[in-house]
Amino acid sequence: MSAPAPAVDLLGLAGRRCLVTGGTRGIGRAVVHALLDAGASVLTCHRGDAAAAVALSGSTDVPQRLRVVRADLTVPADRELLATACRDEFGGLDVLVNNAAVDGGTPFAGMSDEEWRRVVDADLTAVAATTRTVLPLLRPGASVVTVGAALALRGAPGRSHYAAAKSGLLGFSRSLAKELGPTGIRVNTVAPGPVASPGEEPPPPLAARLRAMAALGRQATAAEVADVVLFLAGRLSGYVTGTVVHVDGGI
Repeated sequence: MSAPAPAVDLLGLAGRRCLVTGGTRGIGRAVVHALLDAGASVLTCHRGDAAAAVALSGSTDVPQRLRVVRADLTVPADRELLATACRDEFGGLDVLVNNAAVDGGTPFAGMSDEEWRRVVDADLTAVAATTRTVLPLLRPGASVVTVGAALALRGAPGRSHYAAAKSGLLGFSRSLAKELGPTGIRVNTVAPGPVASPGEEPPPPLAARLRAMAALGRQATAAEVADVVLFLAGRLSGYVTGTVVHVDGGI
């Protein structure tokens, strides 16, 4: 009997070295699994949920291609430790997925400076600082994909700090794409709408309203967002940079 034909690496991600921030839950976890399935090696980080980190490590058939470290990306020393881990593990990076983020819901009139900084520092400043810290590791032709939010262009009550941070990511990514273009490094943003995550379902009335907002009549799954991240990370998007791809079901 002849041997089976080798799988075709359509995305060109086999053997690629990837950093995914915030990769133990939700969209980040789906991205990690998708990259591993595509043949990549992945280093990911988490801030505080050790149980989720352990669960991620035990959920793959290729543990030798996954490393999970703890890092709070709002802390400069932790960003340096993350870059050192990437350097020691891989020697360089082909893909950076900026996914780590926090959420918040506070009416603007009563929002404290501390709450504003908590969200903007994590969702915008830490993304830029992490990208700058690992920039020397990004090889020519590398891909940077940042997970933003469709809400950035729509806004929502009580989410002004979150929307501001996610909107800032759009300008950051477009500007960085122009700076890094001469090196062949591409920079893009994915803007998901509401995502249905197991164990984190919204109350039934809110879930119904979210489904009604989308032309497709449902929320996205984390895996569907991860598919778009992989498209932007791989060779099929080789001439795509400085853009934002909405994954919101037609809201």
